[in-house]
Amino acid sequence: MQEDRENVLRARASGKGVLTSPFTLESKHLGVVLSFTVYKTDLPPDATPEERIEATAGYLGGSFDVESLVENLLQQLAGKHAITVNVFDITNSSKPVIMYGPPVTNNGLSHVSALDFGDPFRKHQMLCRFTQEPPLPWSAITTSLGILVIALLVGHIFYAALNRIAKVEEDFREMAELKLKAEAADIAKSQFLATVSHEIRTPMNGVLGMLQMLMDTGLDATQQDFARTAQASGKALITLINEVLDQAKIESGRFELEAVPFDLRAILDDVLSLFSGKSRNKQIELAVYISDKVPETLVGDPGRFRQIVINLVGNSIKFTEHGHIFVSVYLVEELQSVKVNSETSKRSTEVKNGSSSSCNTLSGCEAFDVRNNWENFKLLHSNGTYKLPNTLKDCSSPETSQTVNLCVSIEDTGVGIPLNAQERVFVPFMQADSSTSRTYGGTGIGLSISRFLVELMNGRMDFVSKPAIGSTFVFTAVFKKGHTCSQLQDMKLRQSEALTTVFKGMRALVVDGRPIRASVTEYHLKRLGVQVETVTNLKSAIAAVGGGRNGDIRSSETRNINMILVDKDAWGQGSGLTFPKILKDSRQNGRTRYSSELPKMILLATSIGDDKTDTAKAAGFVETVIMKPLRASMVAACLQQALGVGNKRQQGKGSPPPLQSLLFGKQILVVDDNKVNLRVAAGALKKYGAIVECAESGKSAVEMLKPPHKFDACFMDVQMPEMDGFEATRQVRDLERTVNEQIDSGAISKEIDRNIIKWHVPILAMTADVIQATHEECSKCGMDGYVSKPFEEEQLYRAVAEFFESKLTSTA
Repeated sequence: MQEDRENVLRARASGKGVLTSPFTLESKHLGVVLSFTVYKTDLPPDATPEERIEATAGYLGGSFDVESLVENLLQQLAGKHAITVNVFDITNSSKPVIMYGPPVTNNGLSHVSALDFGDPFRKHQMLCRFTQEPPLPWSAITTSLGILVIALLVGHIFYAALNRIAKVEEDFREMAELKLKAEAADIAKSQFLATVSHEIRTPMNGVLGMLQMLMDTGLDATQQDFARTAQASGKALITLINEVLDQAKIESGRFELEAVPFDLRAILDDVLSLFSGKSRNKQIELAVYISDKVPETLVGDPGRFRQIVINLVGNSIKFTEHGHIFVSVYLVEELQSVKVNSETSKRSTEVKNGSSSSCNTLSGCEAFDVRNNWENFKLLHSNGTYKLPNTLKDCSSPETSQTVNLCVSIEDTGVGIPLNAQERVFVPFMQADSSTSRTYGGTGIGLSISRFLVELMNGRMDFVSKPAIGSTFVFTAVFKKGHTCSQLQDMKLRQSEALTTVFKGMRALVVDGRPIRASVTEYHLKRLGVQVETVTNLKSAIAAVGGGRNGDIRSSETRNINMILVDKDAWGQGSGLTFPKILKDSRQNGRTRYSSELPKMILLATSIGDDKTDTAKAAGFVETVIMKPLRASMVAACLQQALGVGNKRQQGKGSPPPLQSLLFGKQILVVDDNKVNLRVAAGALKKYGAIVECAESGKSAVEMLKPPHKFDACFMDVQMPEMDGFEATRQVRDLERTVNEQIDSGAISKEIDRNIIKWHVPILAMTADVIQATHEECSKCGMDGYVSKPFEEEQLYRAVAEFFESKLTSTA
């Protein structure tokens, strides 16, 4: 018990509990005795051992079952896992004593921790380990796997993003390359089209020009017919080429419109002239009516407007075998102000069933669109004169509006368009069916081009059609109001001044059973300054000529009638031919009395044979027959011949044609590498009195146009080898600029040649290419305009009038 005594002494001196060495208890478990000293008084914490020994009153001790104690204390440590705990007394580290737990085996994962029971002289430790192999750390594994997956996903995202960026950059590079290739292809296509246009139109220009020169020689009738047929075929080929090139320009988005003043009525007269032969051969009524409210001069693209009307009228001529083709032009505001009585017209047409003598249309044949029936036509007109409502006067006056919104209608009584084909009418290169091109010809692109042009003019195109009845195409177009333009006015004034002077104040009586047709005749006569009265039945006609009933003396108004115009088919086929006989019978019967001389009676006819002409002359008509379609210039010429007025006075004036008055005596340089074209262009200009010199290259032109020179203008071909027309023009402008600077500085006297203060010779592009020779291209290089081959008089006049007119004025 020496150990117990030592433990008691250590407890008394230290004031702390003291443990004994482990020993076996009756429960066969290891245990220890914990001893504490009991003092008589409270001692301070820093009491000395002697003070503690002196104050000792006794001892308190107890034994503890270490195994039970540890099990109770550590029962919750393992949780659901089987954990083995060993408690060791390691006071003697070489021979540790197992105070609790089974013998130690190496099972891997374990943990050792020190135990302090308060006895500084004894050392204890605790060893904790899993009874079995430690379970897999699923949370750690899943967490690690999750982190790994996230890392992989993030890596994949970055990898995909980098690949995507690289792909986008590659696609961008490819798109940029494709864009460059597409632009190059577009340029190549345009150049190809320009080359093809030039190469095809250049020889065609030579063919047409030489044919025109041939026709100006003394050919007999048969030779003239052959030459005229060949020229018409060449023009048809040129038209086809132009349509294909127009379609190509539309697809490439390089289509532009001009904005120049033009005369709408003159353009439509030209269209009628173009189709007059075909309409007469088919015995079709072809007519134009333009509202009085449409301005005389408009600003827009006359060439493209003419192209639209030619396409539509050409189709109508092609698909119409009988009846009529009626072109009417109104202001959109006029049509909106009048409520068209469609239902009444439809019922009237249905009752009359469309017979040739029962429908109140231009020719009497039924038309599918009833808007041009007389019932609706007369709503817009009161005795041939439209009265604009007050609500429209403000919006159409020049002070408040500078735009003109036109509505153009082309009505025909042709074969119509099948219902199943109407939806593809405006599709390029498409026709109603395969038999259409075989029967009527054509490429099927005219309507698509026309619709595109209308849309460029801020308008719309639509149609109505019924098979075996006919079609009506309607389009709108917006133009600007034209102001006085000396170019246009001079040209038109010289052509019409004498006519209006001759016929001004004359009175005419129009006899026609078709009121719309009579209104059209009235419209053309009023353009010449003639006062017109129309009658649609025999009784009214006899009364108008005879002055009344029962032999009444004619009124002063009737005595002033200078002419009576009678339609050959006034009340039916050939019925107008009997009108003079009816008048004579009326006189013999005493129903009317006449003065010594009746007014001249003139026959109007769509077509007439020699036998009918002789019959008309024998009946009392003058020898001159006015052939339809009616045009102001043609009507004027016929009236002059029939009435015997105007010719002598006009001949006395000796006024030359407008273009000849501008070009006569002018020094003009023509530049073209094609010798045939040189001859054609030179011949065309010489025809109007110009003095022409030729050059076969751009370099030669530059030398000849180096100031000072004698030329008043230059017509420059665009496509030439070595130096094209654009480059030649640029060099000429550089030379002129240098000379002008020297004149301004006084280095050169302005008297060196013709006292010219500033050198600038008008240079006009002369090309067979309708794509390359645009206003923009010409302006860039310093050209003043362009004319396309072959030359046309009106186009040539517009091109040169501005420059030569100013010179004539300054000289005067």
